[in-house]
Amino acid sequence: MPNPLAGLMSSPALAPLRERVFRGLWLAWLAANLTMWMHDVSAAWLMTQLTDSAVMVALVSSASTLPVFLLGIASGALADIVDRRLFFAATQLWVSVVALLLALLALAGGLTAQLLLVLTFVNGIGLALRWPVFAAIVPDVVPKPHLPEALALGAISANLSRVIGPVVAGALLAFSGPAAVFTLNALLAAIGFWLIWRWKAEPRPSTLPGERFVGAMRVGVQHVWQSPRMRIVILRVALFFFQASALLALLPLLARRIEGGGAGMYTLMMAALGLGGITAALQFPKLRARYGRDEFVRVGTMTLAVMACVVAALPTPWVALPAMMLAGVAWISTANTLMMSAQLALPNWVRARGMSIVQMALMGGTAGGAALWGQVASLSSVPTAVVAASLAGVLLLFVTRRASVGWGADEDFSPQPVRSLEGVVFDVRPDEGPVMVTIEYRVDDADADAFARVMRATRRARLRQGALSWGLFRDASQHGRYVEYFVDENWVEHLRRHERFTAADHGLRAKRLALHRGSEPPRVQRFVAAALGAPDAPPGSAAPVGGGDAAPENP
Repeated sequence: MPNPLAGLMSSPALAPLRERVFRGLWLAWLAANLTMWMHDVSAAWLMTQLTDSAVMVALVSSASTLPVFLLGIASGALADIVDRRLFFAATQLWVSVVALLLALLALAGGLTAQLLLVLTFVNGIGLALRWPVFAAIVPDVVPKPHLPEALALGAISANLSRVIGPVVAGALLAFSGPAAVFTLNALLAAIGFWLIWRWKAEPRPSTLPGERFVGAMRVGVQHVWQSPRMRIVILRVALFFFQASALLALLPLLARRIEGGGAGMYTLMMAALGLGGITAALQFPKLRARYGRDEFVRVGTMTLAVMACVVAALPTPWVALPAMMLAGVAWISTANTLMMSAQLALPNWVRARGMSIVQMALMGGTAGGAALWGQVASLSSVPTAVVAASLAGVLLLFVTRRASVGWGADEDFSPQPVRSLEGVVFDVRPDEGPVMVTIEYRVDDADADAFARVMRATRRARLRQGALSWGLFRDASQHGRYVEYFVDENWVEHLRRHERFTAADHGLRAKRLALHRGSEPPRVQRFVAAALGAPDAPPGSAAPVGGGDAAPENP
């Protein structure tokens, strides 16, 4: 007799779970998501017992999500410059300790409305810090061909927790009280901590000191801004969740409109949304073989719009629940496609920072949409607000139709071997700088347009790697002589840029060299800022500290 469980585990959609490391991380992520939903449900319910203020009840949600806005880029920078395994484990330990403190205070009767709000914010800090690091770890432990399935499994975790978390929390609240929920949260977070701690991550080799925190944030924002692909993904994420927020934010009010609706119907509708997401994720390998990313985004956005209108216009369980399942299918299909596009547009060294900015776009779109559609609902009606959000989503999809997340072949961000610099004639301290690099090219007039196109791409690449500024000059006294310059913050950042060199950068370098004419390669010179008047300034520090062979500088 065939084993159904064995057949399910052999599904291509679950292939990443057959890897022990990813399986442990996925279970840790599931535990983290469960603690989030269970805390939100129990804290909101407990707040209604502690105060009659509707403002304080609403602030529970704000306190939970506000850390994402305050710490988004900072959390991504930390995840990129410290050991990701230790950082991820620390976030779980943070959540476990906060949950244990909440449980003890609840048992002792020492919780007040203000203290609950503060601890919810503190708990939200741990939740805000964990998402970028998990997003950055997944490509490290999963082969690239299985990355879409791994990201889909991450979405399944979120949807499973959305179904299971509120149900478990509701049952514990009914039979034991909030202390039991907080105790279970502490246990789940501790299990997540143990699963992450036992994972032995591969070290990221580097002979350079770690990045500075503020500098790491600057480079992360600059990298995303200089990446056309990431800008498109962020735009798409913000617009999609701006539309989708109406359905989720107004769902409790939609549930009340259904005959016999209330808390039970609200739970069923949330469960249907999550079940639809899980069902869709299991079919992604087959669907992605037939359809591109733009088709997923386009069809998903339009399907969600239609299903939201159906739920708003036909408030009966037999229509609303199937419509919510289809909305879940559309939701996870679009969201997963956008997250996968972001992952594939980021090299490993800046992935957590990039994904933290994506998270901020997601939360910003959700928060802005919820505020707007809630105001529309208060001025008109809940169905009107949901329909308006759906129409706005379709209209924005049409307006931004040229903003494609398909973009042909993905760039190869595999790291290239780091080559040592040659021709440095005096010792340069790591913090000395700025460092200016000049590269001289000789280009035929017939190739000027092609060279300009390559250098536009070069400008973006240099700035994405962390350069402070970039420029290209044409010699007025000689035909075809161009000088490229760019500036790094200091010597160690100049060296760090070489560690960030990828196969895609290597391909761009080959294009530059193919347009260079002459018997010698492009001439490279490096200049370190001179400390004027300093008695210990090394002689000749204003002179070039390297030149000749262009290969070490990756011109």
